[in-house]
Amino acid sequence: MGSEGWYFSGEGGSLPEDPLHGFKKLKDLYLKADPNYTGRYTVPVLWDKKADVLVNNESSEIIRMLYSEFDEFLPENLREENRPGKGLYPPHLRAEIDAMNEWVYDTVNNGVYKVGFSKSQESYDENIRPLFASLDRLEAHLGHGKPFLLGDSITEADVRLYTTLARFDVAYHSVFQCNLKSIRHDYPRLHDWLRRLYWDQDEEGPLRAAFYRTTAPNIGRYALGYADSRWRIVQEGQGPLIVPAGPLVLMEPL
Repeated sequence: MGSEGWYFSGEGGSLPEDPLHGFKKLKDLYLKADPNYTGRYTVPVLWDKKADVLVNNESSEIIRMLYSEFDEFLPENLREENRPGKGLYPPHLRAEIDAMNEWVYDTVNNGVYKVGFSKSQESYDENIRPLFASLDRLEAHLGHGKPFLLGDSITEADVRLYTTLARFDVAYHSVFQCNLKSIRHDYPRLHDWLRRLYWDQDEEGPLRAAFYRTTAPNIGRYALGYADSRWRIVQEGQGPLIVPAGPLVLMEPL
């Protein structure tokens, strides 16, 4: 992220520029879609190549679009209705998934940013406790003994929580000062759940190695990225950029 928001760097396997228009900055895609746009230039972005327009920039909505709107283009065995547990958002679990997503997003997914981007001690203190109260709640929830949050099959709730916990010990704990506890040392059930998703490398299995393939190439860079963001937002570009050294092991083995 630069002074004008996200940009294409070409680092870590990413593209050096937008492949459709050659843009270097995400800002330019937003302005192409709407020259009068004045909001924030956020990620992720779902872009319609045929209509050449930005469709959506809300992650929770994009997640559902990706696994619900394109099934007709997939082999039958990969379609949602034919996946284990009837997919990521099965009808019989939708109420539970929606309920869990609501409080997990507010206090965990977004909670780490409320803590990390706090500009006052009062704001930090106000948000740090709900974050760890929810992690405690998730740890207790996994006492059901099942491999995933809502049973024997992975659901959208697992996917949404994973994105935060994969970054927690390597970035949020130190850079964002979410350091009352760590996942690996204080939440054994969450730690097992996290490692089970991360270390699954079976390309033909139900997880299709998706978590490992999308996390492993970048996990060592999370701390730098968030340290840079925090420096720009909280310190407003003043003072030294300090990247924490730990943890020594980026993801402990099973």
